[in-house]
Amino acid sequence: MATTPDRIPADGDADVLIGRLDASMVALSFVDNAGITRVKAVPERRLHHAARFGVGVSPCFETFTFDDLMTVGRYLGGPDGDLRLVPDLSMLTELACQPGWAWAPADKFTQDGARFVACQRYFAARQAEAAHATGLQLSMAFETEWSVGRDDDADGFTPAIHGPAYGIVRLGQVAEYAKDLVATLARQGITVDQFHPEYALAQLELSVEPSQPVAAADEAVLVRHTIRQVSARHGWRALLAPCIAPGDAGSGAHLHLSVHDDEGPLLACGAGPYGMRPTGEAFLAGVLRELPALVAVGAGNPASFLRLAPSRWAGVWQCWGREAREAALRFITGVRGTEQWAANAEIKCFDATGNPYLIVGSVIAAGLSGIADELRLPTEITGDPVTFDEEALMMSGVRRLPTTPTEAADRLAESTVLATAMGIELHDALLTVRRAEAERYTAASADELVAMTRWRF
Repeated sequence: MATTPDRIPADGDADVLIGRLDASMVALSFVDNAGITRVKAVPERRLHHAARFGVGVSPCFETFTFDDLMTVGRYLGGPDGDLRLVPDLSMLTELACQPGWAWAPADKFTQDGARFVACQRYFAARQAEAAHATGLQLSMAFETEWSVGRDDDADGFTPAIHGPAYGIVRLGQVAEYAKDLVATLARQGITVDQFHPEYALAQLELSVEPSQPVAAADEAVLVRHTIRQVSARHGWRALLAPCIAPGDAGSGAHLHLSVHDDEGPLLACGAGPYGMRPTGEAFLAGVLRELPALVAVGAGNPASFLRLAPSRWAGVWQCWGREAREAALRFITGVRGTEQWAANAEIKCFDATGNPYLIVGSVIAAGLSGIADELRLPTEITGDPVTFDEEALMMSGVRRLPTTPTEAADRLAESTVLATAMGIELHDALLTVRRAEAERYTAASADELVAMTRWRF
């Protein structure tokens, strides 16, 4: 694995990569701490210059909330200063979903050419490199859930499809749309593993092939943009926010991961639970320990807690189990004979309000802390913990994950693991955003939160 440079890299093969473009405009994207994908665009003829010197962007976005409220943290925020967005040309992609355009994720640098200390994408890369330095390779992939609504309902949400969860009735209504979406993603280099109607109102889901961690986060950004664009050309709007209708199931962005070393998979072929090797078990135990803080990273928006309710498979319990869909950490072995390549873990509590780069970086940091501390997993759970009596909950060690954005932010503030991994500037900026959102909407009703977040993600 190549090391991540500390300064703006030389342009290298930029001429070759840019010369292959059949696009007149290029979108350079980054994701802020509120989970909003921000963008600046350059004409194709300026891409070489952007790759060498970057494009200016204000550091104030580090403390923007999801509704564009400008806040100020201890280290970042305010009107002063400037950063440079430098596109990663290795991920340069022609947008089949947006003809005439290309896209590239961007890293943030300072004006003197040094890495910006709070760059979210660089944080993910640093954690992936930390894992690699210990001999580990990680594969990750985000599931994407969304609902489709009629485009003529500008303010509310009118379902564009109907029918039972996982039902062929619903599939029939989206057959052409699904073919178009899967083919469009394929033309952009993303392979879809599964597509199906989901449980919630007018909801769909797709899964993609796993990638290395930073690429998995890049692909999450691109998949969501493609869903929005393909939906629009079919006369629909894609709703990726966590809550569709108060009181009902919502949309998540579950993260799947597997871990390997030079000897093979760490979640199979061992003597631990369901074949885990000790290092793999310790990695998952570290993730399990940090789950309360990870909620603030991957589902800390006030609307996220409308989705995070028991008995909806949203993963609101700090526990694990094989195929345990109420547990925040679900272990999947695969069918007999496939364990070596199929065994993986799913973190269920995340949604599309979380910055995918922060999610993958934080999960890796949590897992590495588990290895460093030689943790072991507690006894797995089965069933729905909401049915456990007080004694059973106490004996099992199962705890409810944070139920409010303030509580989630407090757990993040207490996490020395994530604070150390992120660094004080990024950690404080994320806390600033989550606490500002919590305070701003502390008295908001569920309907108001849904309306505010409906089309923001």
